[in-house]
Amino acid sequence: MVIFAGQGDARRSMALLWRSAGPKGTRSAPGPKPALDVDTIVAAGIAVAEEQGMSALSMRAVGSWLGRTAMALYTYVPSKSELVDLMHDRVLAELPTEYDTAAGWRAAIAEWAEDTWSFYLRHPWVLQVSQARPVLGPGEYAQLETVVRILGGVGLEPLRVRRVIAVLFQFVRGMARVAAERRQAAPETGVSDEEWWMERTALLTEVAPDFAERFPALAALESHATAAAADDAGKEPADATPHVEREAKEAFRVGLELILDGIAAAERPGLGSPARATPSAP
Repeated sequence: MVIFAGQGDARRSMALLWRSAGPKGTRSAPGPKPALDVDTIVAAGIAVAEEQGMSALSMRAVGSWLGRTAMALYTYVPSKSELVDLMHDRVLAELPTEYDTAAGWRAAIAEWAEDTWSFYLRHPWVLQVSQARPVLGPGEYAQLETVVRILGGVGLEPLRVRRVIAVLFQFVRGMARVAAERRQAAPETGVSDEEWWMERTALLTEVAPDFAERFPALAALESHATAAAADDAGKEPADATPHVEREAKEAFRVGLELILDGIAAAERPGLGSPARATPSAP
């Protein structure tokens, strides 16, 4: 399921994101203080997404969560489209924005990437909000500003820094999506990862007995990699984390190291701090 951000009324959505409509986006009409406000509705939307998933998100569901009707919400949030933008930007505020760069940009970026990976696995619904059109809220910009500041000491041209930032955000998000989907697979399908792989591996041997001859490079790689993984597992403390999730995390760390190696290799001492960038995909 993919939900495109930025699909509501542009002016109202941006005003709510940046709270230019009034304190906390509350209703400005005279009368008793309202029982609802934007922040309360956004918090309820996040709660629905966390507990029931984005497929269950609707203005009616959020209203029900608050013990109100959907109509009671529209005074504060025009529609589900604006609500998704607000939810996405709000939850990003959970991420740190300050990293110690005393040990250099590389250590700080690695820590940021680990924090962002963990964030996505805590809130997998965020991964369903497409970044093809970013929300352009303060939460997104705070994350972008954080990475720009960390990379301020890297000797790269501003345009290249912008593209490196896009790679970093998309890499972390993409790898986290795979890990999140692997977590969801068993409860969604009722079949464990072990059962799924055992059944299909046995069938693959049956239907493609000449697999190693047809795909010799792949077969050789898998043979050596499997042996190396078994050797590593024997040297490490017992870990209850499912095998596929451990593999996803290791692939994430290896990929991140390669990206950081590439940035380091491209450094050109003496260049100034990078210019600001447009959000790619926090």
